[in-house]
Amino acid sequence: MLTYDPVEAVKQLTKADRDLAAFMEVAGPCRIGERAWAQPVEPFESLLRSIIYQQLSGASAGAIYKRFVELFDGAGPAPEALLSLPDEQLRGCGLSQNKMRAVRDLSDKKLDGTVLDRAALLELPDEEVVKRLTSVRGVGPWTVQMLLMFNLGRPDVLPTTDLGIQNGFQLIYSTEDRPSAKELGAHGEKWKPWRTVASWYMWEAVHLDRGEVG
Repeated sequence: MLTYDPVEAVKQLTKADRDLAAFMEVAGPCRIGERAWAQPVEPFESLLRSIIYQQLSGASAGAIYKRFVELFDGAGPAPEALLSLPDEQLRGCGLSQNKMRAVRDLSDKKLDGTVLDRAALLELPDEEVVKRLTSVRGVGPWTVQMLLMFNLGRPDVLPTTDLGIQNGFQLIYSTEDRPSAKELGAHGEKWKPWRTVASWYMWEAVHLDRGEVG
């Protein structure tokens, strides 16, 4: 569900950045569309899952999320239903006090119209999406940037604090140290308006360095 053509993005990035162009030639076509969800979930559900998964291993978070979803008898979490659950039930799933507060705040902000549905978010600029969704307790810029990239399919997102992107930059540009968020942001100016695709290649550099398929 991308809103742009990755092939065109690669063409433009090739003209803009010689070092990145050399790596893209080795790495091959951008496959970011394979990671973008074929049927993107609603932002409420996406953010709910992100909050529960924060700072946990995949297996542990997955088990907690499974128990959490089971509270809704297969109907899928809804803000009204979530707010009606007592803390004891949420705690029984494995949610910490902070995460209970976060999922309740998310539910409140869904009901008051701060967290819009996907169709409405698609009409807003990136900056407004970030402003709205980071007002939710426990939701930071990185979480919203991932939603912009892989749910809303936006072309010009650069998560400068992402360690994978920083590590990929270090590999592609053969720098002695990993770039700071500020340095990465400055270099990323030349990637506009295709910074999402450039970010994907930074991640891909790490995958290839590890012998993985991105």
